[in-house]
Amino acid sequence: MASFLYAPETVRASVGLLLIRAIAGTTLALHGWPKIQHPFGWMEAGATVPGVFQACAALAEFGGGIALVLGVLTSIAALGIVINMIVALALVHVPHGDPLVALKDGPSKEPALLYLAVALLLLFTGPGAVAVDRLLFGRRPRY
Repeated sequence: MASFLYAPETVRASVGLLLIRAIAGTTLALHGWPKIQHPFGWMEAGATVPGVFQACAALAEFGGGIALVLGVLTSIAALGIVINMIVALALVHVPHGDPLVALKDGPSKEPALLYLAVALLLLFTGPGAVAVDRLLFGRRPRY
């Protein structure tokens, strides 16, 4: 354990990014699983969101979650998740007055904000060294 704590920063960062991707990607894919079962009509009857946008949201959650776990097309997946979470906050959580954190069972902004934060992190940093993207595209240039 001590050797890991003193490992080069890039090693620790890549392990951290892998863990973030694995946890957030798995939970996001599970969150999107019921939606991908009926991608064009998973919202309640009378929803004002067209079916094609419902399918985009289902794909961003389910497919984006799987992409994060694997670290494949991470930037594209992260961008889709960012857009999806901003729309979820703007169309659902803010208008309904959901609290930041639910003290009892009920909706809150917390999951959407956490997924948004993780997606922004991965959009800006990339997936890390332990990712399919690294095999396909190599290292990101440093600026």
